[in-house]
Formats: sequence, C-alpha cells, structure tokens
Amino acid sequence: MAGHIQDRWYKTGTAADGKTVRVRTDRYGKGLRYRARYIGPDGTEQNKSFSDGKKRLAEKWLTRIEADMDAGQFIDPKAARTTFRQYAEKWVKSLTSDENSHAAVKSRLRLYAYPNIGSRPLGSFQPEHIRDWLGELKQAVPNATHRRLIFENVSSVMNAALDDGILRRNPCRATSVKAPEPVPTRVKPWTAARMFAVRAALPEQYRAMADLGAGCGLRQGEIFGLPVDEVGFLTGWLHVGFQVKQVRGRQVFAPPKRGKVRDVPLPAEVAKVLTEHVRRFPPVDVTLPWLTPDGEPLTKKLVFVAPQGGALWRDVFNDVAWKPALAAADVIPVPGAGERYAAARAHGMHALRHFYASVLLDAGESIKALSTYLGHSDPGFTLRVYTHLMPSSEGRTRKAVDGVFRAAGSHDHGPGTAHAA
Repeated sequence: MAGHIQDRWYKTGTAADGKTVRVRTDRYGKGLRYRARYIGPDGTEQNKSFSDGKKRLAEKWLTRIEADMDAGQFIDPKAARTTFRQYAEKWVKSLTSDENSHAAVKSRLRLYAYPNIGSRPLGSFQPEHIRDWLGELKQAVPNATHRRLIFENVSSVMNAALDDGILRRNPCRATSVKAPEPVPTRVKPWTAARMFAVRAALPEQYRAMADLGAGCGLRQGEIFGLPVDEVGFLTGWLHVGFQVKQVRGRQVFAPPKRGKVRDVPLPAEVAKVLTEHVRRFPPVDVTLPWLTPDGEPLTKKLVFVAPQGGALWRDVFNDVAWKPALAAADVIPVPGAGERYAAARAHGMHALRHFYASVLLDAGESIKALSTYLGHSDPGFTLRVYTHLMPSSEGRTRKAVDGVFRAAGSHDHGPGTAHAA
C-alpha cells in the first residue's frame, strides 16, 4: 500500500512494565481521526483525512492512489481542486495567438463560462455539468455559431488540463455532450453585374480595391496593407505578406490571417488597373508598429491610403466609401436624413473574395489551388464553404460533350462519322 495511515486519536507509548501500549492523544474525540499519507510522484507528501470508523475507507483510498501511480494515471488531488476559472485564466495567459484572438477568447470565457462553471473544481467535472451549462448558454447566446466558439474555448481549457494531468478525460468530449451546431449558411456570390456596379460607385482612389478583392481574392486588411513592391507587374504574381489590422484601438502591420503568407496569380486585367491606379495615385510611405502597438516601427509604401496619407481605418472606410457604394448599386437601402447605413454583414468587402472563389470554381480550378490563393489553412475548410458552387458532375459531363459536338458542328461530316468512330 502506498504511504500509511495515521491514527490521530492514539499514539504508541510504553507502560511501566516496558510493554508497548496505545495511549490517547490530546486530540482524542476531536476532529477527523485518520489521516492517510503518501508521497506523490513529485516527491511531496500528500494526505487526506477520514472520520472515526472509516479506516477501511482510508485504506481503499490509498490502494487506489497506488494503483493510479502504477498505471501512470495519478492525479494530484490538490491540483484537481483548482477551479475552472483559476486554471483557465492561467491558460489564457499562455496563448500564443495574436492579440485580437487572445482578447476574444478571454472575453468569451469571462462573459459566458466563468459565471456558470468558473467556481467548479476541475476534478469534479462530469458530462452532466457541461450539458447543464450548454442549456444555460443557449438561453444567453441565441447565435449557434457564437455558442460553438465559446464551447470550443472551454473544451480547449479542458484539453490543456488533461495534458497537464489534472483531468482523466475531457467532459466536453463525452458522447452525451452535443457541441452547438451552427445553422449551415450558403455563400451567395455576387453576380458580375453587381460587383462592377459596386466598383463603379467607389471613389476613384479606391476603385482598384474591387479588382484586388474580386480578381485576386485578397481580404480587406490585406488590401489596406498591400505594398507596391509586392505587386509583380512583370512576373504576373502578387505576394500577400502584410495586412493592416487594429489592436487595442491602434493600427499595426501584421502578417495575413493565421500567418498564411502566399503568392496569388495576378491577372493581366487586374495588373492593368493597378498600373493605372499607381500612376494616378502614387503609393505613399506609411509607418506602423509591427504586430502590437508597442512593436518595432515598419515602413511600407502602400498602394491605398487615407486622404490624409496614413493607413486606412476599417470602420471609417466602410462608412464613407464602401457602404455608400453598396447603396448606389442598390445592394443596401439609401439611409434617410440623419440615419446611418444599415448593417451589411453579408455584403462587406469579403463578398469580393466569394466572387473570386465562384469565378475560379466555375472555371474548373481545384479546391486545393483555390484554398492556397485564398490563404485558408485547410482545403477542407474551403471545400465546406464553397462546395455548393462547384459545377456538378452531370453539369461537367454536359459541358464536355456539348463542347465536342459544337466544335464538330462547324464541319459536319454526316451521321456516318460517329458510327465509323
């Protein structure tokens, strides 16, 4: 048996005749009688107390501890008493994600996890506690996509505790626990007519942005952070290595989303538009810190800048340039006097990327290539988002056969030709 059991009500003494006897201690009849003690894998002594009459229970507990240590499944009881919040706050500090992602995770846990499960010791978690919490979460957060993000953050904390030997299993991954399932939404790409209508309605100094989004698949921040020396006018390639993003209310230069630096084909028509753009609106040197507001200053000659010459702010650009263009193209309503433009989440600049994807897929480009050009981490994600835009197999069959027959129609050799073949 690992360790030993101390009886705190009795101690061993020696009688007048020299015999060993049990003698009551000063603690006799007070508090918990038995203390089970053992040395943990880290070399420190651990213990647990049991009441009078529970010596057999203490022995069983020590036996179980010994079995767990032999099987490599030992969990420090003190560590298991760490609350979810205590552990999660430490885990959040160790995240290596970018600052905005870090802040988002911290906010989700603080608002939606800590109030319900934050005070529960990690070692006490059972699947029922997660199921109960998910029920409460559904009432507080109607949006299933947002609930899924919160759930995955909580599950990540549990996985870390599992790796650290504080949990034996992740209760979020139990078969009876059903993760929130976002309602599937299908991307509805713009038509070419709508894309060009919005492009025409943009201010002249920003019009080429539509060509970069719809013709190269760049994100808004990547367009804002595009240096002129990354545009391969002669090579036919465009390097996407930077974006302008906002961190703690300040602008910074950063790599593209998830660090997916990439090269994308630069179509001749887009190159022509960019050539004319930089002739009329010469690129401007912009200096911003790298990654964080206190990062090292970095200077880039940007293709698109604000009227005053600095980097573009997302919200300002959307309000003064993008949404007015949407309204002019009848994508969203024109606001009344004193009103703001309506929310246009489905018609942000990301709609240009969807248009780009639809054009490439319709032309037969592979999902793998499209995923690379869009800067996605996984072609599987690209497939899930755009699979409904891919031409069906029967559609490709019809198109292939129709193409052969139309080509043959210009020099008809009569029905006998097909039989002869």
